[in-house]
Amino acid sequence: MKIWKTTTPRKAVAAVAVAASASLALTAAPVHATPNPVPTTQVTPKKKQPAPKSSAKPAEKAPPAKPAPPATVTKVAWYSSHRVAVWVHSPAMNTDIQVQLLLARDWFAKPDMKFPQLTMLDGLRAQDDQNGWIINTNVEQFMADKNVNVVLPVGGESSFYTDWKEPDRGKNYKWETFLIHELPTILEKDWRSTQVRAIQGLSMGGTAAMMLAARNPGFYKFAGSFSGILQMTSYGMPEAIQFALRDGGGYDAAKMFGPPSDPAWKEHDPYLLADKLRGTSLYISSGNGVVGPHDKPSDIPLLATNYSGVGLEVLSRMTSQQFASKLNKLGINGQAVYRPSGTHTWPYWQFEMVQAWPQVAGALGLSGDKVACVVGEAFKKAPQVKGLGGCLTPEYAVPGGRAQDFRNGRIFTGPKGPRVVGGAIGGAYVPAMERLGLPTSDELTGRDGVKFNTFERGKITWTPQAGARVE
Repeated sequence: MKIWKTTTPRKAVAAVAVAASASLALTAAPVHATPNPVPTTQVTPKKKQPAPKSSAKPAEKAPPAKPAPPATVTKVAWYSSHRVAVWVHSPAMNTDIQVQLLLARDWFAKPDMKFPQLTMLDGLRAQDDQNGWIINTNVEQFMADKNVNVVLPVGGESSFYTDWKEPDRGKNYKWETFLIHELPTILEKDWRSTQVRAIQGLSMGGTAAMMLAARNPGFYKFAGSFSGILQMTSYGMPEAIQFALRDGGGYDAAKMFGPPSDPAWKEHDPYLLADKLRGTSLYISSGNGVVGPHDKPSDIPLLATNYSGVGLEVLSRMTSQQFASKLNKLGINGQAVYRPSGTHTWPYWQFEMVQAWPQVAGALGLSGDKVACVVGEAFKKAPQVKGLGGCLTPEYAVPGGRAQDFRNGRIFTGPKGPRVVGGAIGGAYVPAMERLGLPTSDELTGRDGVKFNTFERGKITWTPQAGARVE
């Protein structure tokens, strides 16, 4: 696979460049050169004299360092049968980190099977309660028919998903340690994930995806950047990142990597680490800041009203092109997709999620994976099947009966015929199935507006205030 690019009309680029020139003027300069070493004078060593014998006892060896404590799961909450939130205590950060998982299509149908994993990173303004991909895209629906465990870390505002030198604003960011060393063991042990991994992200998350893949060669089979900033040490870039972190939560970039002269900046710059990405499947994309189909036009021709999004996408385009050029010079294959329009906005990242998937699937060994099912014999005559959106798995055995997964829920055999369990009630049913037995009703609504399913040995209710509860 070769790096390729789609060019954009010069007039369009020029118009955007003028609008963004104040903030981007310094970013086109080349990467800082390494200073020339100071010349040294050669000295002829003197003839060594034999060292006097010593009666001192040899120093005792220092005791080996204790291994870092493992991460542990402190809480699990099911949003649906295939979306689960897991709180993992990170020893490095000394706090619980929420990670949401979209479980593979065949998770229930093939309980002995393990699945590759795809980590999807958030942007600069990542929230502490939900991952931006869940809030702003249809990732849950898009991934429903795919046999991959999708990993959605929650939090990390302005963190660049890296290990910071110092805590800031009460957060001791050690995201690289968490994602590379702490979380994988739990994903493999508890959630049937293999060591075949991919990573992608938008904006800050795109930068981090390339950074983490390069700093940990071979850990990820695929790395994707959607509108990422892929140079961090060009003239003006540390200052631009400092401005972004201040704006994105009041953080200090010096506590992340130190002053711009600190070697840590270069040690985390995707552009300077590009040679470490050899053998990784790479996908790089960006718009160009010109008003696109998901933008509101301003009074200035070709410019959107999202002025900050214009400048950020121009910056992404510039650094992405420079990064792709570096890969070409190194002879490293990848795919660079440059959209002819668009700003720094979520609808374009959803588009890229879809466009990148075939390449992700290839890297994860899922190119030939497709939904292959027909409605099971036990459910063919059930009227509920018509509203379930098509099957995702063949019929399979569950304790006491049979089940089958559909886009809009799971259908089970039971003492009162086939019944559907879906949504948040379907999530609560997963850990409670043995206790409750098979369903005896579809979802019902009581006089008080409470939704519920009944089961052989109890029921699950749902309200907007309390969510799903087993009773």
